[in-house]
Amino acid sequence: MVRCLEHVIVILFLTFPLICIAQNEVKDPFGLNELPAINAEDKTAELLAKDKRPSIVVITQEGRDGKISGTGTGFVISEDGLIATCAHVIGESRPITVRFADGKEYEVNEIFAWDRKLDLAILKIEKKDLIALDLAKANTAKQGAKVIAMGNPQGLEFSVVSGIISGLREIEDSSLIQIAIPIEPGNSGGPLMDSKGNVHGILNMKSAITENLGFAIPVQDLMRLLEKPNKIAMKNWLTIGQLNPAIWEPVMGANWKQRAGKILVTKPGNGFGGRSLCIFQKEIPEIPYEVKVEVKLNDQSGAAGLIFESDGKDKHYGFYPSEGNIRLTRFEGPGVLSWSILDQVSSQSYRSEEWNRIRIRVEEKKIIGYLNGEKICELNDTVLRGGKVGLAKFRTTEAEFKHFELGKKLSPKITPSGTIKELTQKIDLLIQNPTNGDAITQLKSNVSASKSLLKNKIKELKKTAAALKRIHDQMHREHITKKLIDEVDKGIKSDLTLCALLIAQHDNQELDIETYHSEINRMATDLKALINPADSNEKKVNAISKYLFEDNGYHGSRTDYYNRSNSYLNEVIDDREGIPITLSVIFIELASRINVELNGLGLPGHFVVFYKEQGKRKIIDPFNNGKHISVEEADQIVKDQLGTGKASEYDPADSLSIVKRMIYNLKRITIDNKEYEDALNYVNLLIEIDPNDPQERLSRAILNIQNKQEQNAKSDLEWLLNTKPEGIHLQRIQELYNRL
Repeated sequence: MVRCLEHVIVILFLTFPLICIAQNEVKDPFGLNELPAINAEDKTAELLAKDKRPSIVVITQEGRDGKISGTGTGFVISEDGLIATCAHVIGESRPITVRFADGKEYEVNEIFAWDRKLDLAILKIEKKDLIALDLAKANTAKQGAKVIAMGNPQGLEFSVVSGIISGLREIEDSSLIQIAIPIEPGNSGGPLMDSKGNVHGILNMKSAITENLGFAIPVQDLMRLLEKPNKIAMKNWLTIGQLNPAIWEPVMGANWKQRAGKILVTKPGNGFGGRSLCIFQKEIPEIPYEVKVEVKLNDQSGAAGLIFESDGKDKHYGFYPSEGNIRLTRFEGPGVLSWSILDQVSSQSYRSEEWNRIRIRVEEKKIIGYLNGEKICELNDTVLRGGKVGLAKFRTTEAEFKHFELGKKLSPKITPSGTIKELTQKIDLLIQNPTNGDAITQLKSNVSASKSLLKNKIKELKKTAAALKRIHDQMHREHITKKLIDEVDKGIKSDLTLCALLIAQHDNQELDIETYHSEINRMATDLKALINPADSNEKKVNAISKYLFEDNGYHGSRTDYYNRSNSYLNEVIDDREGIPITLSVIFIELASRINVELNGLGLPGHFVVFYKEQGKRKIIDPFNNGKHISVEEADQIVKDQLGTGKASEYDPADSLSIVKRMIYNLKRITIDNKEYEDALNYVNLLIEIDPNDPQERLSRAILNIQNKQEQNAKSDLEWLLNTKPEGIHLQRIQELYNRL
């Protein structure tokens, strides 16, 4: 995999690794030598830091794993909640938090203005009466002037450092203030002030050549951005884990997200007791009906589960685990006096710190509750009727939900007791001999039940957990591998969406493939309503680009390119962020559903799509928002990577080549991160797809050596020595074999 960026940037963005500045790009067009006079209004760095500290903030952005992925600085520029920083500090489509020196935190609720080229952003928070810094008049920065920078370098929050303006430079067609100040990662977005506290610039990069050279964006660029804001509400900015608004509507705060078919909630809600709801938007069946979900809590003293008969606000029933018990409650308003505990049950069926399946049946005069298939409560109550269903969480609970269902009757799928007994016996045999092939074969006859039983046995028998876990995972991977190979073997009739989702499910066993397959079909239905079947291919392709990149916020991942999430189609759909090949898969699959024959084109280091018009390829780049690229531009991509060649020399990518390329990407990421066990899983998958691939055989041998599995490594080395494939240095293979 090759990083695909629009430009090779020769500066350091201070929240990312150091990159040297090309000195031949630096010019001094101004030639200013004037030194300013000191007067009584000037303040020392110490006094200025104390005075301006309340206006400086720490800005953090959240990554795809829900953890802090970047930290920078910002400063208040208006008392009603506007905060200036650098665009790279806030990332792309990330949740953003602002923290002041007094410890108070605020979620950003609007991107007031931003410009990637200028590397500037203005954030909006819900807070009044802030203390704003004064902005200096445009073009008043002078060479040699004393300046002070404030920020959060290397996690050292609200630090201050002084220096001078070395010059006013132009770098890559941008005017910048060069400063002699030792700035560090975390300073980005901080103010560059004169001794009176006026802001002349915004810190944004440093040199890797010397410790005492940095740059700031002139304040006049910030003023221009303020004059012409391009506001984006956070609900439109965020795509990382965003819930589909056609299906779910969070109310009363908290942080609701989706990941791999699961819904996750963190942070307290703003309802009483930290209550927050997530309302299901689909039509509710007439009574009687049932609603169920599987829920897991991080803290058993918390509470999270189902709501039903909800008015979408404060009135609803609740059915959820709380402090190890199961509660059936009724809320008739916003306060504690409107809350009634209708029933509270302690059940041996409840599995602490594990997934629990809760189900409610609503009848005309009765409510019945079930836990893990067992009926645990039945109550006559008709106070609330005619409302919606959904999810709820209380207090500081962090919870996960999966397999939410609503219907007339949702009886659990129960594996016959005879089958359970037989499978349990096979697992007992595996405890005695984990390599019992017959027992493993029997377990594969019912993968779902076997996985559940194996998990329970792992918990019960700690000393055999490692062996059982390996069998469990191996069964899953073998099962997914077989499904993937069967699908790829269909050739032109293979389902590319299914193939891509199976690759993700190979790693994520809980991934609900149907959810995301249905989402592709739903998107195609949306598209069909926007086009005329008689439209040309060009119009249809342009409609796909607009739908994905303008209307729905899909985009190429630039700041987080080497993240495995970008290779998992479900997470690309969740976050609307991906790499060239995954965005191309979505593009191809949508095109096929509106009768456009679109092919993938695997160029070196980049993946694009094309259709033919009058025998000529029309190439589209989904990574760059569906941009049309010329044949010459495609040829240049090839030449940039290989030094020679043309795009026309590359055949259309079939499902097999796309699948293999997606797995190669994952393999490369894990090897680069020294995650050799995961890399070995990908190599095993590649060899199952193509057993005669000598390069992957060699890769597997080397990875087995890394994982101290020398005997497994010798098996692949023997295969290479016996088959003698071209391009393999057999003498080196023999030497390696002899050393094992």
